[in-house]
Amino acid sequence: MKSRTSQLLVILALAASSTVTARASDCTIRTMKGAWVQHLQGLIFLPDGTSLVLTGVTKSTYAGLGNIAVLDASGVNGNVPPGWRAGSGTYTVNPDCTGTETISFPGQADIHAQFALAQSGNKLHYVNVDPSISLSGEAERFDAPKM
Repeated sequence: MKSRTSQLLVILALAASSTVTARASDCTIRTMKGAWVQHLQGLIFLPDGTSLVLTGVTKSTYAGLGNIAVLDASGVNGNVPPGWRAGSGTYTVNPDCTGTETISFPGQADIHAQFALAQSGNKLHYVNVDPSISLSGEAERFDAPKM
């Protein structure tokens, strides 16, 4: 009986470790390749203790090589300028489907975020990590990746 229990424990341990190993390599930088749409909402905290409301939508195109092209329509306190603002950036993806990105718009401080991919790499949840900004959102792929 002890022999069977030991064998069962070894089999379960091997099965669990092979699942962890398989999941550990699910995502790569190419997982995000393609165009994504996202909404964002959050607050900007000012030094005087007041805050501003930030909302918007963005179309991001991930090249699959670590760079991003961004079109953004966002604004503060309900004032969204007409048209689309163009930006660019870089991103990384970890094997566990988490990652980081940095986005730059001309004349503005860089935006830094951390994200997690979900739904087989077709949905992204992110949070801004810059001081004095509480911003989060979701993005979803709207085209198939081109391999």
